[in-house]
Amino acid sequence: MKFGERIRARREELGLSRAELARTLGVTLSAVSNYEKSISFPKEEIILRLFDCLQTDPNTLFQDSFRSGKTVLTQAERSLLEHYRGLSPMGRETVRSVVDALCAYRDDLEEGRAEQSPRVIPLYRSPAAAGYAAPVFGEDFDYIQVTDGVPQAAEFAVRIQGDSMSPWIVDGSVAYVNHDPLKAGDVGIFCVDGDILCKQYFKDPAGMVYLFSLNRARADADVVFGPESGRTLACFGRVILHAPPLPGKD
Repeated sequence: MKFGERIRARREELGLSRAELARTLGVTLSAVSNYEKSISFPKEEIILRLFDCLQTDPNTLFQDSFRSGKTVLTQAERSLLEHYRGLSPMGRETVRSVVDALCAYRDDLEEGRAEQSPRVIPLYRSPAAAGYAAPVFGEDFDYIQVTDGVPQAAEFAVRIQGDSMSPWIVDGSVAYVNHDPLKAGDVGIFCVDGDILCKQYFKDPAGMVYLFSLNRARADADVVFGPESGRTLACFGRVILHAPPLPGKD
């Protein structure tokens, strides 16, 4: 953005018309128009009044007119600097320590980027089916490496036991899970009354929760309960899967 464009942008930001700015500066309306179109440049005494009228400073209006742009502070940077100067000596030292730590962390990341270790996620040992105790988070898992066959969005994994989710998730396969918000029709990993289940989720307007088996031949493994049932339900995450439509919704 050029100097003239910044004058216009700042004037409009303050809600000033060209005529109002011209009257305040003591120049003609055409002069202000020429300034904003970069046809002419204000004289020294005018430009000093311009800074006052626009409630700004040379750094703001000229920041894109200088080649040494790294030495020019943006509005946000100036605001941070003003806050910093208003801190106590201890506060300033704290800010410097935090900035130094962040810069060191950035440098470490840049240095180690080429030698970055492969990402790993936990694979929980307790199978997700029915009748198994909840996994002990932080203990009951093995790490697996995130390779090309593992979704990059995966945050953890569980092994599926049983055929109630076949053929989309077969017995013995690994389901990859993240913590994205769960929507109707998504497949999730749930803890129901202490049992770990992999099911398709739906909640109706009345508050009834349905956990469906994708294998409709195993509809006997569906779980249905309402808000007053007294049963406990917790969702551990969303299975990364393009699930089929909900039963009766296709």
